Amino acid sequence: MPETHASTVAVLYGRTADAEKPPAMQGIQRAAEVRYATDETLGDALDGADVLFVWDFNSTALFDAWPHAGALRWVHAASAGVNHVLTPGVVDGDIAVTNSRGIFDEPMAEYVLGVILAFAKDLAGTVRLQAENRWKHRETERVTGARALVVGTGPIGRAIGRRLRANGLVVTGVGRTARSGDPDLGDVVAFADLPDALPDADYVVLAAPLTDQTRGMIDTATLARMRPTARLINVGRGPLVREDDLVTALAHRRIAGAALDVFEAEPLPADSPLWTMDNVIVSPHMSGDVIGWRHELVELFADNLARYGDGQPLRNLVDKSRGYVRSEARSEQRGQG
Repeated sequence: MPETHASTVAVLYGRTADAEKPPAMQGIQRAAEVRYATDETLGDALDGADVLFVWDFNSTALFDAWPHAGALRWVHAASAGVNHVLTPGVVDGDIAVTNSRGIFDEPMAEYVLGVILAFAKDLAGTVRLQAENRWKHRETERVTGARALVVGTGPIGRAIGRRLRANGLVVTGVGRTARSGDPDLGDVVAFADLPDALPDADYVVLAAPLTDQTRGMIDTATLARMRPTARLINVGRGPLVREDDLVTALAHRRIAGAALDVFEAEPLPADSPLWTMDNVIVSPHMSGDVIGWRHELVELFADNLARYGDGQPLRNLVDKSRGYVRSEARSEQRGQG
């Protein structure tokens, strides 16, 4: 039998001590020494710890606490994105990084379908008119046959593609390379050809990771390529979109609307124009958060911790040079048992 490895796990659970800790940690606490930490105390918790469980996806405290991470062998993020843990030392070293791929895919696809239906059927307008006691008949749009451009061909983008195709939309994907006949996304165009694909889309859905290439990819130039009747939906990362450019395009009706679950700064500042625009849906980074999601995140980490201790392949191993899991075939690495 493989030799088991008794781990010391630092859990970065929040920025302040009153933040919510992950639930159902009893089994993990029986299997390993667990040290709970905030941004301020992470350095102390990392001294001698070989595992870091980053529960707070907004925290970048590892960058400051890195001098204390000499024993660190594995970082697990309770999120799909891992930019907040990719310190230079993590990227350049032999530290394994895993994420929570698979937990959020279907809920986020449901969210995207929901906001598309909300736009097409003018549900916001219906609620406003109801609040005013006004009976105003309108015509709405069809969803069947509408064209969706899904930027990002990872598991979340694929789940979105499947969900939209099942509901009658015509889906095109945008990925690193072009290909035809993708089972989830139909035809996939290369990222370099995104500007040429935008004019055909009724809905542009962003589900891409944040990289040097994708940062700010939706700006004045790309927004100008979209149809005046098109809507932008961002469930990927806030910095994929230059918000000032988007606000200008929305204010001048250069595009018809936007549904935004992620933002350049979170929480979204109270003085942001996005809050009060009648053609914008704002949600507080919750598109993947459904009842039971916190327990699912802990269960995934617990399974990986057992694999790590037994020297077995880890699930959801991230390609640190790209910041995401490349494929199931490449998502395993032996635990440091």
